[in-house]
Amino acid sequence: MTDLLRALAGETPEKTPVWFMRQAGRSLPEYRELRVGTRMLDACLTPELAAEITLQPVRRHGVDAAVFFSDIVIPLRLAGVEVEIEPGRGPVFADPVRTAADVDRLTAIDPASLDGEAIAAAVRLTVAELGETPLIGFAGAPFTLAAYLVEGGPSKEHLRARAMMHADPEAWNRLAGWLARVSRRFLEIQRDAGASVVQLFDSWAGSLSPADYRAFVAPHSRAALDGIGLPAIHFGVGTGPFLPDMRLDGVADAVGVDWRMPLDEAVGLLGPDVAVQGNIDPALLQAPWEVLAAHVRDVIDRGRGARGHILNLGHGVPPETDPDQLTRIVALAHGEQD
Repeated sequence: MTDLLRALAGETPEKTPVWFMRQAGRSLPEYRELRVGTRMLDACLTPELAAEITLQPVRRHGVDAAVFFSDIVIPLRLAGVEVEIEPGRGPVFADPVRTAADVDRLTAIDPASLDGEAIAAAVRLTVAELGETPLIGFAGAPFTLAAYLVEGGPSKEHLRARAMMHADPEAWNRLAGWLARVSRRFLEIQRDAGASVVQLFDSWAGSLSPADYRAFVAPHSRAALDGIGLPAIHFGVGTGPFLPDMRLDGVADAVGVDWRMPLDEAVGLLGPDVAVQGNIDPALLQAPWEVLAAHVRDVIDRGRGARGHILNLGHGVPPETDPDQLTRIVALAHGEQD
């Protein structure tokens, strides 16, 4: 069993396992070179390209896991939803979902009909190259996907999505329930092709109140992961006010913690029977090495009280990051560098 899987199982490996959210992507010059002339969603749906991008940070940094290179809107694209990634903005939807009729139109699509062959092929290619290094499959959580769909694109406060919860809770729950099935299908495709772990990302959950998260979001996220058959990590940004709820009634084997909360405080809130992941501040990747190294050591020390600890960032790798900083963090976590 690898160190990452041991940590997820509640053990304490000799070396702290480490990987980085968004480790495959814009911070790597080899990624930027490979992506020239290829649109983001096309890259995600080209098996050889997606596999190579997934493998790049494993080769460069020596991380303890690969995370499958894709985008959270890919399963929506596979379901026939018209979406594009606009450079500098993010996912943009041609037809936002804002009324009960819009929800009915979208949810008439059967999530089981997703054509996942390109995804499965990319996963198989990746796993064949990884050897014993585990592959983490991932999907966007229902709320984050809904926030994009209802707003029509990126938003700071997700007002329309939050309004729908209260203005038309029946439509909201139909939409979020459908998105849970879409996310689950995307995870199942990756699982069946060879992924060893899954992670559910809820990037925008921090815009919710604890009450709204519990009533309108957590049940759908739980449905996306429940019974998936692989160790599951659940991560959200800004979820400190309801961090224990991120355990999803025990469905999550590990909870990702962002940079805002000291990891030992998070462990105290989450309890002794769940692993934690995190939580290096991504901003400190720009700091001098001695500053960053002290911070990484502090994070590792604070994570010792957890049932298991996977070292990661408190969010994704910023594109301007010097890749050598990530390589040095891995060496430090593994006891190979001071």
